[in-house]
Amino acid sequence: MGLLNWLKAPPEVATEPTELPKPLPEPTPLPKPQGQNNYLLIILDSCRFDSLLAAHPKHLLKLGSLERRWSYASWTAPSHYNLLMGLLPHTSPTQVFASEHYKQDYLRYNERLGTQQPIEFRHLLPHLYLPTLLKHQLGYNTHAMVSLPVLNPNTLLNRDFDSYRLMPQHNDMAAMVEQLHFDPERPSFYLLNVGETHYPYALPDQDPSLWPRISGVNGVLKRLDESGDEGIPFFDPAQLEALRQQQIEAVRYLDGIFEQLFDLVPENTYITVTADHGELFGEGGYFGHGPIHHEKVLEVPFIEGKIR
Repeated sequence: MGLLNWLKAPPEVATEPTELPKPLPEPTPLPKPQGQNNYLLIILDSCRFDSLLAAHPKHLLKLGSLERRWSYASWTAPSHYNLLMGLLPHTSPTQVFASEHYKQDYLRYNERLGTQQPIEFRHLLPHLYLPTLLKHQLGYNTHAMVSLPVLNPNTLLNRDFDSYRLMPQHNDMAAMVEQLHFDPERPSFYLLNVGETHYPYALPDQDPSLWPRISGVNGVLKRLDESGDEGIPFFDPAQLEALRQQQIEAVRYLDGIFEQLFDLVPENTYITVTADHGELFGEGGYFGHGPIHHEKVLEVPFIEGKIR
């Protein structure tokens, strides 16, 4: 056959049937629910213990006693990984083996979840991830709403969540509360990362043009004796105190949102409120948080209980 005739010839039709793509596997059905309680883990990002104390919240403290605890990490992403391993801020106990502390800490989840069978560290193996345990072993619906972009849905944190959302605004807990939904057929777990207490400690209705600006990651590596970014002078003591007061005011505002939350949640809902890390307002010559060795970066508030 000449080249011209070959080009004009119709393509050969395959006579053998091609292999059809394999269907996707059916999703594994959730097990029968093992817990009696919905569980909300609410993280007030960057909130210092003494900021919450100074705010004198009246609604939040209805949940339980305020404790001073210590975070496992000094900035948002690694701290949330620890939190989702089930390791909540600790009390820094003395004369105790770490293994014994972890054992007792995990046993607290029996109260939080209202489970019949004791939950121990071994139940988190091999994944060591709380959402995996809740979803695949205890039959929970699992959801997350986060405020900080370093926790966005493309990160490794988004594993075994039925829904995981980065909120449009970094400082709008009220919008999170509006979107809470509780399935009457099975308990729900919610992670809420709340941004009002994070720099610049702004409330939803405040004009962003009035916020102080620091380029980079919130001035984490800034010392007070360094010049500011792009010629902007760093905060003086009066400005640092004003920023601290803004965080305190943010807690007062959030206390009203917690009142709305407590009215919304159904019975048998256990709530833990804490922070991922603290914040420095000039202590040690630093502002912010991150790779800074100072107790105020790790000191966090901790409150938990059932509202009814």
